[in-house]
Amino acid sequence: MKKAPPEKVTRQVVSFNVEELEPLLSGPSMPIPPFEPAMVQVKNGQTMLIRPLEKEEAPAFLAYIKKLMDVDHDFYDIVGARVYAEILGWVRNRLKDPYQLIGLIDGHAVAFCNGRLMNEDINISLHSMAFRRGLRAGAIMYYAKCDYCFETLKQKEFWATYESYNGLKRWGIGMAQPSYPWPDRQHELGGAKVFYVTREYWATTVKNYLEEQIQTRLVRPVSAELLRANRTLIMPETLEEEEQPALVLA
Repeated sequence: MKKAPPEKVTRQVVSFNVEELEPLLSGPSMPIPPFEPAMVQVKNGQTMLIRPLEKEEAPAFLAYIKKLMDVDHDFYDIVGARVYAEILGWVRNRLKDPYQLIGLIDGHAVAFCNGRLMNEDINISLHSMAFRRGLRAGAIMYYAKCDYCFETLKQKEFWATYESYNGLKRWGIGMAQPSYPWPDRQHELGGAKVFYVTREYWATTVKNYLEEQIQTRLVRPVSAELLRANRTLIMPETLEEEEQPALVLA
């Protein structure tokens, strides 16, 4: 769009340094307490460390997630594409207040979850993924981000939507999550229905339900030895490690 200036100007062309433009393009940020690393004992007796994913680990993570885009069943393709974009949005500063958590056993990535803060009160759940089945790792990651929302950030609501039938059954229906009227309220993942958990519902019902599902609890603080053992991220070589990866998708 062009429009003649209302005043005589000495410069017809005004240039910008990209460093001046970046603050307008970057996702705004709030001061957010970080997720404190936690450990859980998974079903096979091993110890899984949950910690924030680091930006320098993003290339290896993205290389693995890219493989999911070619899987044409159980919503792997759309979830792979969306998680890939979410990680890029985080790395390129094009996503507001995101968080990415990785579940590791001896450095090997077995699960992942992410979300972002809409504001001080509302936490937007994006995705949860398990790269090994049979460990309840995906459920543990879902629990971890609910814990982060309500116990660390002290937020009022946790918003989710579901792309898979399993995710809807286990979390939306399993936790009897209420939903906001649609289309008045829409989740940012495709404009789907918003299912939500309030802080009170978490404290009285959902926390107990999730702990029954995962049959464990987050343990903090974690030892320096455990942190060292999981300092270097090792992504699976293929889509199958032990068993086929599972998606929780919320």
